[in-house]
Amino acid sequence: MLSAISLIQVDSMTNTSPRLYLITPLISDPAAFAGALESACATGGIAAVMLRLADADERTLINRIKVLAPIVQKHEVAVIVTTEGEMPVDLANIAARGGADGVHIPFNTEAILNIVLQLKGERSLGIGNLRSRDDAMRAGELGVDYVMFGEPRRDGSLPARDMVLERAQWWAEIFETPCVVFSPDIDSIREIMATGAEFIALGDAIWTHDGGVAVAVDAAVKAIATDEATQARHE
Repeated sequence: MLSAISLIQVDSMTNTSPRLYLITPLISDPAAFAGALESACATGGIAAVMLRLADADERTLINRIKVLAPIVQKHEVAVIVTTEGEMPVDLANIAARGGADGVHIPFNTEAILNIVLQLKGERSLGIGNLRSRDDAMRAGELGVDYVMFGEPRRDGSLPARDMVLERAQWWAEIFETPCVVFSPDIDSIREIMATGAEFIALGDAIWTHDGGVAVAVDAAVKAIATDEATQARHE
């Protein structure tokens, strides 16, 4: 189990280049997903993995985390959990009992206030589904550990790309709280790096890649390294 200063926070302080943040498909059968998760994390270059847990009772959710969290954490990668179902759950308690390093929730002022008190600084809190600059600033004021821009909505649609990039650059230039920017594909990594975001999130671009999960992660890591080298030559 990580200390109160999570890997998310440590990475943002010690790395000038962005790191990868993987977002899983919706998970209902952890054993069936374990192999892909191991392949991704073993490749290296990943800071965190968000486990998206399908709707279930709290005991089932905890058990899913207990199966998958050790696979991620043995590679010194942080485990962030979120739920996608309609069933109300105590996510802070589920994360703690399952051994996760943090939680991710949609923006909601009341929910943030409640979960910050529950987490007590022992686990990270990330916020997504930010509809405006005001939402992002409010989340930052409430002490979240990162904000995320551009992640898919529940119906699978994505926010306008230009808006996401503009908002990420605005945030990275002004605020100390790290930001994560969702990339719909590996080819979009370069334009996200230009925003100055600390983390680049990838979802289906990793898990459904034709070459397999390990090949996809390796390609993403190389895309970051290649763009860094290009920028260095022009400085």
